[in-house]
Amino acid sequence: MSAPSDTGVETPAPGARIAFRKTLTSAEQAFFTGISGNLGPLYVDAVRARAEGAPGMVAFELILGALASTCLARLGGPSRRIGRLDLRFLAPVPVGGSVEASAEVIAVEGQALRLRLAGMLDGYGPVMEGEAELLPVRAEA
Repeated sequence: MSAPSDTGVETPAPGARIAFRKTLTSAEQAFFTGISGNLGPLYVDAVRARAEGAPGMVAFELILGALASTCLARLGGPSRRIGRLDLRFLAPVPVGGSVEASAEVIAVEGQALRLRLAGMLDGYGPVMEGEAELLPVRAEA
């Protein structure tokens, strides 16, 4: 449930939740490697990743953050931006794994929203947790 604010922007109520689900493909891993420049062997070398105990290449942790940002944008709407993001990565996610990121509003403070974040890997369980704060794009005078 949401209510219009004095600025006309919808403000989701505490308890509002949204999820976004994605299978993390090798092609997307390659795109993220190019964007980030991160050539860490766990992320780009399946043989080395297996030698370190992973089942294969590990998905970039910040890909999970990007999935969470999709949830934040959908809950926050076009007039809010990420002001704070605190993520903890609980376990590695293999490239090819399917992950669901979710965000839930835990508090509304004026136009700011505080949200709880989670990431779940199919067949495993929690792989990410955290909190975020969404702030108005325009600072109130």
